[in-house]
Amino acid sequence: MDLNLNTQQAQTQDGLIVDSSTARFQADVLEASMQRPVLVDFWAPWCGPCKQLTPALEKIVTALGGKVALVKINVDENQALAGQMGVQSIPAVFGFVGGRPVDGFMGALPESEVARFAQKLIDMAAKAGVGGPSEAESQITAAMEAAQAALEAEDLERAYQIFATVLRHAPDNLDALVGVATVQFRTGDRDGALQTLAMLPEDQNHAGADALQKAIALEQEAEKLGDATQLEQALASNPDDHRARFDLAMILNAKGDRLGAAQALVAIMERNREWEDDGARKKLLEFFEAWGPKDAATLRGRRMLSSLLFR
Repeated sequence: MDLNLNTQQAQTQDGLIVDSSTARFQADVLEASMQRPVLVDFWAPWCGPCKQLTPALEKIVTALGGKVALVKINVDENQALAGQMGVQSIPAVFGFVGGRPVDGFMGALPESEVARFAQKLIDMAAKAGVGGPSEAESQITAAMEAAQAALEAEDLERAYQIFATVLRHAPDNLDALVGVATVQFRTGDRDGALQTLAMLPEDQNHAGADALQKAIALEQEAEKLGDATQLEQALASNPDDHRARFDLAMILNAKGDRLGAAQALVAIMERNREWEDDGARKKLLEFFEAWGPKDAATLRGRRMLSSLLFR
């Protein structure tokens, strides 16, 4: 899968950053702005402030990954066009949305202000219904779907490779970050998974991250419970040893036997629903949260639970 999204060469080839002219203005700006916002940068080689602004524009457009394009026009070579646009000094930047200019500024603004200007155009385009997902966004969406499919198929190496590739091109993609952490956890690198999860912004909640944190906590809890063989022997001697069965469920879950863990907890409820203040059912719900709503064990476990509760 080609995810070469973050190089200037790739962006230029995709039409995100182009050098244009009077002859190409119709196609490069007016028609292109029907698909996504276009920043038009009027500059000249001798213009000192232009040498500060143009790299900032290129950086911002590249970082936005296809949400906005940049068209650069040399005023020395396109004086008539500059005059038609009312350019009196350079650098001068115009924002086009839907085939017409909607805003602009002159002078070398700080990068933060340029970024806000670009975002303003994106918001205006969204309200006007201009464009759809960029090629870069479409590639990332397809990659994430492939990674998730690999994860569900337990092809952990492929899933990791795709998640990591997405992160290289979209560092703010939290789903990919959680995907990397999930693969790390499933391959036994719990410390690595925790370190990856620590990279999530503190002010943003993520359901997948919460579920993974729960799974890690359950595994850590299970490590304190001893040996599964001893618990099985205890149950053979006393099938009503609910504590032994509960601890066995914890260990089975930690070892990856999710269905076995669910069956053990349901068996407790069949014998004593009120044991430990409904502890078996509460723990089973924790398992469901950690496994995810689409997991086969979650679906089977919910059916078993419903059958028991509504018997």
